[in-house]
Amino acid sequence: MHTTEFYRSSNGDRWLLSDGANAVVRHVPNEASGGSVSDKPVAEFLSENSLHDQYPQHDALRIFLAGNNANPNLPNEPDAARKPTVEALLLTAVRVRTFVQTRHLTNASGFFFARGERLFLVTSRHVLVDAASQHFPDRIEIELHVDRDNLGASAWASLPLYDAGMSLWRQASDTGGEIDVAVLEVPRHQLPLTAVFAAFRPEHLPASSDAMPIGASVLIVGFPLGFHDSLHHLPVVRQGIIASAFGLRFQGKGCFITDARTHRGTSGAPVVISHHPADESAASCALPWRLLGIHSSTIDMTTRDLHVDESLGLNSAWYADVLMSLTENRLD
Repeated sequence: MHTTEFYRSSNGDRWLLSDGANAVVRHVPNEASGGSVSDKPVAEFLSENSLHDQYPQHDALRIFLAGNNANPNLPNEPDAARKPTVEALLLTAVRVRTFVQTRHLTNASGFFFARGERLFLVTSRHVLVDAASQHFPDRIEIELHVDRDNLGASAWASLPLYDAGMSLWRQASDTGGEIDVAVLEVPRHQLPLTAVFAAFRPEHLPASSDAMPIGASVLIVGFPLGFHDSLHHLPVVRQGIIASAFGLRFQGKGCFITDARTHRGTSGAPVVISHHPADESAASCALPWRLLGIHSSTIDMTTRDLHVDESLGLNSAWYADVLMSLTENRLD
């Protein structure tokens, strides 16, 4: 078993990785502390992020594992050298199923958003709770690829929505009322060890100087009516256009309007626009899209004659910059 030191703190504590058949992290306290040497499995060591503030030794281990192609014992986003043979945009989106214990309720869409080493599932708030329709699931399941060389291999991960009666997701509201967006932090150790996915990051959000002209073409990546590539477990993409003044709050709410054909099950899907600037970061180069919004629902007129008037074919999408406040590292 080979042992390598990957981090040493300023007070002399040392962390070493033993990369044998069962990789473990060994903590060697400094002599003055009088502490004892302890070993933890890699996955357990990294899962401490979900229980405490992030420590630099976790960052150091992740960087070491990525740079040395060691067995990470945790899921990671595809790297540039061994990315799957499919566009990364399709790997950001996941199928979402809601449950009350074992009873399946609804299907929806979602996607991953990463901030630092923290990973979040983003979807519509009404997917997780909706008093108007008496929709109160207690957990969700998301489908993930588990083999970058075989997209036909997938597994479902179950994520609880409550802990001791308290909701685990974050939602927001503003002067226009509730925002139909929810984020659920996903401890990576709760995902399959070989999970393959891609995630948007803060650099994928549009800057205030970015021009999004009316009529600009956008894509909505999701699972309408649950429809998808069932062999490769991939979403489908609907094309639409920006149908309201981007950057303005439509009717005073934190959303804009798209003109696209959508269906139930698309709620929570990312709304994106192609973006290929010359000075891209490595993360954005692998995912050359701007994340504009989160698709919420179709819009219709209550005054429409169902027999005479066609549906408007318009949809609301909440501005994606709300993710920056929803994913802040704060004490809850």
